[in-house]
Amino acid sequence: MTLQRPTKRTLVEQIVSQLEQLIENGTWPVGERIPAEPELVKELGVSRNTIREAVHALIHAGMLRTRQGDGTYVCSSSSLTPVLARRLERSKLSETLEVRSALEQEGARLAALRRTAEDIERIQSAYVDYRKAEEEGDIEAFTRVDYAFHKEIINAAHNSILSDLYDSISEAVQQVVIYGSGHLALTRLHAEFNERLIQAIIAQDEAGSADSVRAYIDASREMLLKDIQGGNELHHE
Repeated sequence: MTLQRPTKRTLVEQIVSQLEQLIENGTWPVGERIPAEPELVKELGVSRNTIREAVHALIHAGMLRTRQGDGTYVCSSSSLTPVLARRLERSKLSETLEVRSALEQEGARLAALRRTAEDIERIQSAYVDYRKAEEEGDIEAFTRVDYAFHKEIINAAHNSILSDLYDSISEAVQQVVIYGSGHLALTRLHAEFNERLIQAIIAQDEAGSADSVRAYIDASREMLLKDIQGGNELHHE
């Protein structure tokens, strides 16, 4: 994408919009440093103050982060992610499970409808990693690959907004996995339901895909909420 000199709206709004597009489309990937201020000033033909205001706006939105003496880095591909992440920090476990259920059921249904051969290959590969981490008892790896597996299914839905929404709850989803990792029976149930989910997606069984998601979320809800003592719902830390 080529940066365009601003012509409409306020200069800062235009610059923010262009920089945001570069982040969202992956031209500036998460974790990478953005071009230095003088380079942006030269390419965009605006003042340093305009660039600084635009960058500060994206820092405030949670998409950029400044490292003292090292520059400014991309920390989120969407302004939605940090906003929802902060909200989910205050959520109850049951609420997180409900949101996850809604997103993953629709994602699985759409994946069954739209998946390609390449999608199936990536989902199956992620599931192999999932089972390996489960067998090895590596909680950190298991948490990571469990999310990666479900993210591949969301990707197979081919809906960019749904994908962004799921990214925005990634930390909360992984926290639920950590809670559940101490329950061997739950982990085994998830593996069984996830295998059914893959087969339903391959068969383009929309209802079966959504049912598989509902089954493992219900299993999580029933087992994890039993751990809550004294009637006080567990919140994310």
